[in-house]
Amino acid sequence: MASKYLALPKGVSEARFDAAIKKFTAALGKDNVLTSGEHLQPYTKVMMAVETEKHIPSAIVMATTVEQVQAVVKICNEYKIPVWTISTGRNFGYGSAAPVERGQIVLDLRKMNKIIHIDPELCTALVEPGVTYQQLYDYIEDNKLPLMLSFSAPSAIAGPVGNTMDRGVGYTPYGEHFLMQCGMEVVLANGDVYRTGMGGVKGDKAWQVFKWGYGPTLDGMFTQSNYGICTKMGFWLMPKPPVFKPFEIKFDNEADISEIVEMLRPLRIAQIIPNAVVIAGTLWEAATCNTRRSDYITTPGHTPDHIVKQIQKDKHLGAWNVYAALYGSPEQVEVNWKIVTETIKKAGKGRIVTQEEAGDTQPFKYRAQLMSGVPNLQEFGLYNWRGGGGSMWFAPVSQARGSECDKQVKLAKTILNKHGLDYVGEFIVGWRDMHHVIDVLFDRSSEEETKRANACFAELLDEFEKEGYAVYRVNTAFQERVANSYGPVKRKLEKTIKRALDPNGILAPGKSGIRI
Repeated sequence: MASKYLALPKGVSEARFDAAIKKFTAALGKDNVLTSGEHLQPYTKVMMAVETEKHIPSAIVMATTVEQVQAVVKICNEYKIPVWTISTGRNFGYGSAAPVERGQIVLDLRKMNKIIHIDPELCTALVEPGVTYQQLYDYIEDNKLPLMLSFSAPSAIAGPVGNTMDRGVGYTPYGEHFLMQCGMEVVLANGDVYRTGMGGVKGDKAWQVFKWGYGPTLDGMFTQSNYGICTKMGFWLMPKPPVFKPFEIKFDNEADISEIVEMLRPLRIAQIIPNAVVIAGTLWEAATCNTRRSDYITTPGHTPDHIVKQIQKDKHLGAWNVYAALYGSPEQVEVNWKIVTETIKKAGKGRIVTQEEAGDTQPFKYRAQLMSGVPNLQEFGLYNWRGGGGSMWFAPVSQARGSECDKQVKLAKTILNKHGLDYVGEFIVGWRDMHHVIDVLFDRSSEEETKRANACFAELLDEFEKEGYAVYRVNTAFQERVANSYGPVKRKLEKTIKRALDPNGILAPGKSGIRI
């Protein structure tokens, strides 16, 4: 007999789920418990190359307080109902708001959206999970606080808690977001409220300034995991510098990637360039500026190199487009600018473009905004490159060495083109590592192209793993697969911790491949 619900939690009967819904409603209010198809629809939109049916939730519950989160956990334990938690639910390309498995209920924390505290002297913040970057930006601007945000792109509708818990990165000197996190409040599976760092000390005022506290430091185990539900997070904000000087360096040839990385790495490690440098390919930059593949070619398959070259020429782009910025006093920026320009001159290739030269042209404008903490949605243009709404981020990590990057580009391009898809990628240069971020774009309305995209993503994971590369983050359809890349000992330890903290396995079973 067909159920009145779009899906049911695994192993839970409709009658038992009815009883759980009744208790959720009593605890949260009827407006905060949603089960109709109309209300669940925004939580079923996935951009992955899999069937939507596999990720349909059974219900949405919305909490507004920590006590309500505790009540949800208690009911889930009583009825053995798995719960998938989201903050703003904007994890585009990594699974969006949909749960990792069909039938899990979604705990939506977007109504917990208080900016609890911002200290402009210590440059710290404490926020709830539903706070967005745009909300924070508006607060800082309205109160004329001399502070700068760091966020992902697109940024305005995403939030710091969700991004940090998934170990996302940004584009300012504070771009390693988990590194800048300082103090979490977490509801555990048994309902206990745990505070990391100094947060458990009665009367303490150092929760947002000293990360370590006493004894084991556990913050990291709650990121990309299912060991608890974060209900508050502290983090550090960058003081707004007197001078901000963004710039771009354009390189004409795809083969230049190795030299670019060798040239930039010393400047990055020495903090001459303090922010996460971006090295973006032609198609990435063209797509973010609303260039569509259909503007140039309508035949199926990957875009030939001569077309990519034509786009590069028409849009005045480089084969690689490097974006970085200098921050500090006029004297500091002047000294570092001299070092940067002399390094480029010595290399004998690469054309520097300053903000004065670029003016309001895209993509320079939105890149400069990201590096100066101004949120925008410009990168949504990527989704129009092929159209059809398919997007899966493939993000392998490597050492910051030119030879590694060259090898990864060639390998990725070969696999993508084999499956009739394009290399749309960028590198984000950490202190000593490279995040190679490739958007596997495809037309989800085409069943045939969706199957190709799924096979392509699986092959990318397999072939990169053979070369010793693994991704640092992945969409929910491939989390079990990626967990295997990191070896059986890690998986065994994660399961042991899961069984100890969450014996009923109610918190997001399957997230990052972790189950009881």
